[in-house]
Amino acid sequence: MTDVLPLPQHLSSQEDAFFDLGPDTALVAGEGTGRTERWLRATLGAATGLPLAPTPGGGGVVRLDLDPALPAEGYRLDVAPEGVHLTGGDAAGLFWGAQTLRQLLGPDAFRRAPLPERHWRLPLVRVEDAPRFRWRGLMLDVARHFMPKDGVLRYLDLMAAHKLNVLHFHLTDDQGWRVEITRHPKLTETGAWRSRTKYGHRASPLWEDKPHGGYYTQDDIREIVAYAAERHITVVPEIDVPGHSQAAIAAYPELGNTDVIDTTALSVWDTWGVSPNVLAPTETVLRFYEGVFEELLELFPSEFVHIGGDECPKEQWRRSATAQARIEELALADEDELQAWIIQHFDTWLTERGRRLIGWDEILEGGLAKGAAVASWRGYAGGVAAARAGHDVVMCPEQQVYLDHRQAPGEDEPVPIGFVRTLEDVYRFEPVPAELTPDESGHVIGTQANVWTEVMENQGRVDYQVFPRLAAFAEVAWSALPAPADRDYAAFERRMATHYRRLDALGVAYRPPAGPLPWQRRPGVLGRPIDGPPPNK
Repeated sequence: MTDVLPLPQHLSSQEDAFFDLGPDTALVAGEGTGRTERWLRATLGAATGLPLAPTPGGGGVVRLDLDPALPAEGYRLDVAPEGVHLTGGDAAGLFWGAQTLRQLLGPDAFRRAPLPERHWRLPLVRVEDAPRFRWRGLMLDVARHFMPKDGVLRYLDLMAAHKLNVLHFHLTDDQGWRVEITRHPKLTETGAWRSRTKYGHRASPLWEDKPHGGYYTQDDIREIVAYAAERHITVVPEIDVPGHSQAAIAAYPELGNTDVIDTTALSVWDTWGVSPNVLAPTETVLRFYEGVFEELLELFPSEFVHIGGDECPKEQWRRSATAQARIEELALADEDELQAWIIQHFDTWLTERGRRLIGWDEILEGGLAKGAAVASWRGYAGGVAAARAGHDVVMCPEQQVYLDHRQAPGEDEPVPIGFVRTLEDVYRFEPVPAELTPDESGHVIGTQANVWTEVMENQGRVDYQVFPRLAAFAEVAWSALPAPADRDYAAFERRMATHYRRLDALGVAYRPPAGPLPWQRRPGVLGRPIDGPPPNK
């Protein structure tokens, strides 16, 4: 009954002692607790069938309060024989405490309707808890395989259940542009659709001759952002520049290197890998993307905006008279510095508007403004360099937390690409590099798991790759765990036995502990096993 996940800082309980919830149990909300009250009444009300009236009725009380003396995002949960007192250090902390309360009610509290003859009770406990990191993220790639809006809302609920608070929303890439930009309608009219769909890894020859695509209207985005905010999740958008931009160039050929190739012949890319077709370093491109970001800032109130900045081949720039003239005009050393100039332009542009740029660790090459942050994906080195240079860092190294990597050796894994990263491997991930000093470590503001969807063509495939490993990652991001070698993985597995039942109730198609079920093993259809790294971002 107390198999809480992520692991709280402190939990004490009385054995075989409970508070029973019934039709007369009230839910009483103190000042500033409205979001959590609404969520509890809707979610627990649906699962239990209890009215949870706002005034006491003789069946005990679930009371919500705020206490600023508690840590940011922290909470205290007291369950006594007469009722429950949940106190948050702020509104977010109260909400995370409500997630713990739901877990303590048992797996059936995660259903959307009450099952017959269920008795609802809470163990008598005291929980005191707060997160280790302020950025506890999930990067969801919807450019390679589009996830409809309802699926995104579902993943926000799954994130909330695991106390994750940042959705990094990868909205554009070579294979698709997924957000409506009203001043540039062809980005979605043309850029959101590819003519055929490839299955499996980039080495796979398997295509299906039917279009794939989709996009979110601006009202869809507003709904997603508002839904996330109700769950104390920040949505950080990513628009890739200057690489990973073939979908945008297919929609607007003038964005490409027109003096090198016929950009009017380009279509949205229908395969995986790193496209050679990148943005041109022109004023036209800068003004175009400033317009894109202007609309984006109206939709996303997040402090950070992600601009990609990774995997930009330079061959077209080397052959482009326009690019070479720009290098000479700006007195740059080479094409690498030209990319840094583009990144620095948007760094300054966002800073002037009160936002902060974040990008993949390649953006370190050439220098950054003081407020820019780095997502370290190529291992720990980028994060170490960024922290030592005074930049905030989000640790997401592909060797540890890329959830498109295979979960076990052998050919049973669907599309068994990349490195083997088991549930235990993810549980033993340590976001803060050991070589950093305490002051430098303070720049590691958090961590995130990345979900690249080249090999995840539907919700079931995303679920399979993400879970149960996201549960292990959530504990790493939230809990103050010992050093990786000292973590009690056996105890985590015991708590996971209960958590699998919660995932069952939520309808998550996770990878079973014993390995994939027969219907999940489709290597001959979805792609052949290979060694080496997974598909690129």
